Amino acid sequence: MLRIGLNVAAGLPSAAQLHATGRTVVDELVARTRAAAAAGLPTAWLPQGYSSDTLTLLAALAREVPDIELGASVVVVQPRHPRVLAAQALTVQAASRGRLALGLGVSHPGLLEVYHIPFDRPVRALRRHLDTLLPILEGRAVPGSSGPGSGPDDTAVPGAEPPVPVLLGALGPVMLQLAGERTAGTITFLAGPRTLGDHVVPLVTKAADEAGRGAPRVVAGLPVAVTDRPDAVRARVAAEYAELAALPSYRAALDRDGFADGGDIVIAGTEDDVAAGLARYADLGVTDALVSLVGGAEERDRTRAVLGALTT
Repeated sequence: MLRIGLNVAAGLPSAAQLHATGRTVVDELVARTRAAAAAGLPTAWLPQGYSSDTLTLLAALAREVPDIELGASVVVVQPRHPRVLAAQALTVQAASRGRLALGLGVSHPGLLEVYHIPFDRPVRALRRHLDTLLPILEGRAVPGSSGPGSGPDDTAVPGAEPPVPVLLGALGPVMLQLAGERTAGTITFLAGPRTLGDHVVPLVTKAADEAGRGAPRVVAGLPVAVTDRPDAVRARVAAEYAELAALPSYRAALDRDGFADGGDIVIAGTEDDVAAGLARYADLGVTDALVSLVGGAEERDRTRAVLGALTT
């Protein structure tokens, strides 16, 4: 069965809108995560942007909303030292009593430079990050390190069990190879059925098999709407995703699927249309749908209810 999780930050009100209501971003995300849990959805996902810190928010959500997995989708690694990121992740794991799924990525040319870090050899950067991060998350010593802070007794966070599963935001073959070899799987965005079925799932599965790991988790980011006006919803998503769709890795994925823009990836229509659209991805080997609710408020409420019914 396809595991359906919710991007609880999709369509988040602006800071000014929240201020006008007297609510903070934490208040809003707690309410949305509670709604996802009440609908029976197993995972609440949060992306990392340039403003609020995702892992801090997940720690807050962990204390307010029990019994739902909390996923980061995804944290960019280059601006964070792996030891700092490990401490953050283990703290969230302890606060949530073992409910964190840590998605990691390397961003894109033109986006990473805001940190004054060049987008240079990103796979090597991620590989080196994992060399330090994964042993700490797994309670092991970091190979080649010595002195204070190097052993598992120094880096352990009480209550941070079991080990934090790590997934990589990956679309290219080298990144998918790394995801399969060393992590629990991959998270995709703007990847349609052809990209996932013919490219992502086979490559990450083969890498995991060859590394002697279990079947990888394949999390597909998908905009979804139960709506009577699917064309209008697709047009709105196309406009909202236009800048992201122009980034080379996403443009290549859309081209592989024969999609003109991000609106073509939307699953929209009746309850049956949405159920069939999601089932198609399950048949391709996708394990998780990371759903962004799109459309108006009524459409988002209808969609959340349908997703909950499909989960249960």
